[in-house]
Amino acid sequence: MVLLLGLTLSPKELIPFYKKVEEKIYNLKYATITYMKSLLSTAPPTVLVIFGATGDLARRKLVPALFKLHKQNALPPKFRVVGFSRRNLSNKQFQEMVRSFLPREKNTPELKKFIKLFSYEQGSFTDKTSYTRLKKKLEKMDDIWKMCTSTLYYLAVPPHLYHDIFKMIDTSGLADKCSPQDGWTRILVEKPFGNDLTSAIALDKELGKRFREEQVYRVDHYLARATMQNILTFRFSNNIFQPVWSNKHIEKVEIKFLESIEVGNRGAFYDELGALRDVGQNHMLQMLALTAMENPLEMNAHHIRKNREKILKSLKILTPKSIQQNYARAQYRGYRETKGVDKKSQTETYFKLKAEINTPRWKGVSFYLESGKALKRTKKEIVVYFKSAIPCFCPDPHKDHLHQNVLTFKIDPEEGIAIRFWTRKPQLDLDIVPKSLQFNYRESTKLLAGPYQKLLFDAIRGSQVLFPSTAEILASWKFINPLIQHGYKTPLHKYAKKSEGPNINLN
Repeated sequence: MVLLLGLTLSPKELIPFYKKVEEKIYNLKYATITYMKSLLSTAPPTVLVIFGATGDLARRKLVPALFKLHKQNALPPKFRVVGFSRRNLSNKQFQEMVRSFLPREKNTPELKKFIKLFSYEQGSFTDKTSYTRLKKKLEKMDDIWKMCTSTLYYLAVPPHLYHDIFKMIDTSGLADKCSPQDGWTRILVEKPFGNDLTSAIALDKELGKRFREEQVYRVDHYLARATMQNILTFRFSNNIFQPVWSNKHIEKVEIKFLESIEVGNRGAFYDELGALRDVGQNHMLQMLALTAMENPLEMNAHHIRKNREKILKSLKILTPKSIQQNYARAQYRGYRETKGVDKKSQTETYFKLKAEINTPRWKGVSFYLESGKALKRTKKEIVVYFKSAIPCFCPDPHKDHLHQNVLTFKIDPEEGIAIRFWTRKPQLDLDIVPKSLQFNYRESTKLLAGPYQKLLFDAIRGSQVLFPSTAEILASWKFINPLIQHGYKTPLHKYAKKSEGPNINLN
């Protein structure tokens, strides 16, 4: 018999049990996609305006994601994309550029139809007349479709341009070009949402003057990863986890965001941020919030975002003194030779942080956040360590290894879930060994959507579940801000590229 997260199951019972979990997640995913497609089939005419449409984000993420949605018939029947950028291009030249963004695609009728959805408006991000021309272009589409179009503005531009674009969209009348009853207006903003608490508050104030909260979609693409989406389903749709998901049974949680890649051509940009701002304040704290949040009871944006917010607000704020014991940082050797990086840079490319949540459920449980560049391997995952069974039903309870169940949400490069349990060796002795039950989402379903595919889909249909709220952003910065202000006083360790990283213990 095996003790698995509080359940007593035989090895033969474990396989069908896990198959049921996998089937449940698959069926839910299929039903959700089918339902969402039916919603979009009756959607109003919709225009996506991409500011910075000739840039890297559009090339690598947005256009490929839109093409996948197009192939799945998951875009509104009346849908167009308008590119807005500084480069002087005709519509035909821009369409040829869009075609170049999809180099692996054959020149099929389907691709040709997709490219015709795109048109272009050349202009300056700070020039009001450019926005006037854009407005006239959108109004022509209203005339063609004989009804007001809904408009989605995507800011695929550097953050320093946000202020000007917000202002111009507002003052030119693009924010509400129709009555509220006739067509919606939404704006998508990429991270980073400020560089610290002060700048985040200022950015939020700027947005709040010009847009309502329900119009603002802050993009954190990690929330749209397949495993991230299914953390809540896995936790709250399977009753075996409810009784054990607390400090009574969980010892610690590790959140890892380890990357083998170096900073590369992001040197100047990265040197201003560092690892903590780049992924700690956003991706990793959202991973923590999903792992620790209470049951939202309803699958809607308000309840889910509110419960993520409660966890982020419950994080124990570190003092200058406690930072020394709970935070460590490092930099890989050779980082300072990267183009754009200060030769005396003190920017961290690696950090490890011990966090605590001030709630009855999580009191005493440590959450370890670890991230780094230029490491031996890429590994992005959430690992939940359950307490060892006491007393242990094992032949030699004094052996060195702990008989812990471990649950791992694998996010990248694999996307799946694994559970480690203990069973007896099929031999004459009585020793027990760890075994693993796991499945991979990509092997389980061909319906797996990429992050930007999912984010664009949800933004068009008006679901904010995967987009952090204003309150979540500010709570994250409130927790991170003391580390920005005082963390630089901690030693900056060094580590070799392609290594396991610095040997740092925060226990």
